[in-house]
Amino acid sequence: MKLPSSGRGPQTGGAPLRPRRLRLEASTACQLRCPSCPTTEGRIGEALGTGVLAFAQFKRLIDDNPWVRDVELSNWGEIFLNPDLLKILEYAYQKNVAIRADNGVNFNTVKEDVLEGLVKYRVRSMTCSIDGASNETYSLYRRHGRFDQVLENIRRLNALKARYRSAAPELHWQFIAFGHNEHEIPRARALARELNMTFDVKLAWGAMYTAEGFSPVANKARVRRETAGGVADRREYREKYGRPYLQKSICAQLWRSPQINWDGKVLGCAVNHWGDFGNAFHDGLVQSLNNEKITYARRMLLGQEPPRADIPCTTCPHYQAMRADGRWLTRRDTAGAGTLPQVMAWAWKKSVSHAKRLLGRH
Repeated sequence: MKLPSSGRGPQTGGAPLRPRRLRLEASTACQLRCPSCPTTEGRIGEALGTGVLAFAQFKRLIDDNPWVRDVELSNWGEIFLNPDLLKILEYAYQKNVAIRADNGVNFNTVKEDVLEGLVKYRVRSMTCSIDGASNETYSLYRRHGRFDQVLENIRRLNALKARYRSAAPELHWQFIAFGHNEHEIPRARALARELNMTFDVKLAWGAMYTAEGFSPVANKARVRRETAGGVADRREYREKYGRPYLQKSICAQLWRSPQINWDGKVLGCAVNHWGDFGNAFHDGLVQSLNNEKITYARRMLLGQEPPRADIPCTTCPHYQAMRADGRWLTRRDTAGAGTLPQVMAWAWKKSVSHAKRLLGRH
């Protein structure tokens, strides 16, 4: 499903944007204190509040917007600190809504019934942020975390998957490369294989476009060999590919999978925490995803409008780099979001398919 190339919403004559995928923060609270994380620095709590998504709000959003079929729950905090998480997983399963935690969980603390619920309610996929292959190395960045406990939780989850004969959730090991842990990448990759997890090396935050920051990579040649992009840090990535690390996938979230805070604030993307585009719980999801402010932001990212002071994108380093380089998003980058006619066509196709399956049983 593709948007018109203009990227316009209802304020400019286009059909309302109704993406099948959403990003909905389950928790901005986190029990770890990772040095370069905005949550540790207090910026997330100050801007977005430290809180958790209430089951009642999740239920209402799904009931009022049945075209939503896929929800990402992880972002700034740890989803397993949400006391309503099990009810959220169960209700999503009942409504045939796919749940993911692909942005990352630290997986240090999880209750047994929630652990089972990940399998029982068919959570699609989950990324575990594990930056080391030993407790000594892991805890240098994931402060207050325990490497052995994380691996034990993964093994318990795998045992439940075997009991239920389920491939869900698919597990992914994300390893942020630092100077203090780069030597353990091969061992971590081997452990991931033993645990039936995919493995990926991620470039550290540092300063947004430099190699500075917490524990910068020391052996750049080794890290280049281990990363998919063949670079050692985010500065090298921009020099090699002509754009900031993850830029297109992040900015395209305003179309493909808009980010919503635990209290309903529409943030647009997973990076923004300093401004919002309205509130999906108060104003309604369709209205808040198609109001004048977020529609203008989308046109900014397509290079069709100049920056505006009240738009969060204006002060974002990703947008500023895009503007400086003149490399705007394209129609292809934003493909995958649904307008109302497209969503209705998808729903009709699904209902016909379901009816054929039922008829085939008799």
